[in-house]
Amino acid sequence: MKKLIILLSLLLPSLAMAAGGHNVHLDEANIDLTDKASLQSGARTFMNYCLGCHQMQYQRYQRTFEDIGVPLDLGAENLQFTGEKVGDYITNNMHKKTAATWFGAAPPDLTLVARVRGVDWLYTYLRSFYADPSRPWGVNNLVFPEVGMPHVLQELQGLPTKTYEKHLVDGEMVERYVGLKSDGKGELSPDEYDKTVLDLVNFLAYTGEPARLEAESIGRWVIVFILVLFVFVYLLKKEYWREVH
Repeated sequence: MKKLIILLSLLLPSLAMAAGGHNVHLDEANIDLTDKASLQSGARTFMNYCLGCHQMQYQRYQRTFEDIGVPLDLGAENLQFTGEKVGDYITNNMHKKTAATWFGAAPPDLTLVARVRGVDWLYTYLRSFYADPSRPWGVNNLVFPEVGMPHVLQELQGLPTKTYEKHLVDGEMVERYVGLKSDGKGELSPDEYDKTVLDLVNFLAYTGEPARLEAESIGRWVIVFILVLFVFVYLLKKEYWREVH
């Protein structure tokens, strides 16, 4: 029962964040957890654009810096902004009640979001904001309709708009949605923005399972050991059974 409660506490915030948009095609996020440059870029984006609202209360700065190849002094200088110690968890100072007042609900912790929602969902979601004057923050999202979150990466991407084409259907002209069109006001080109988002998703995938890289490395050595051991066991078996035959 205790395990079930813990699991639900981890799942519910992300499931609430992901409500809606079930019919949207998810683009494939080709992440690479061995690409430390990508992980460092993703960490920089997270600390600068996401940490103000979203915490990673199960992930420590020091573990993060060591895993992604950032010297502790450089990490403390460039990726820690509120006076935390390098051994502290990645948290912010936003009060939940205040956040709920601003956004309608407290922003969920993102430590495990990649494991719960999947990297393809995150990659598509962060590239699917568009202008919608009817919403409180002036934006909506294809993957998560009526999202309560502002487009925090807007200065990088700009603010896309929905585009439509007119088609003749049964003698009537109807508009059909064809995609999002950039307003050209972002600091990054569309390809550069996609790469920035991919790096951020890569970082979120890492924090969801920090031991994965080490485990995969150990696993490869275990397989090599088993293969070598098999050779010796096979030779030993032949030696024991040589006289029997």
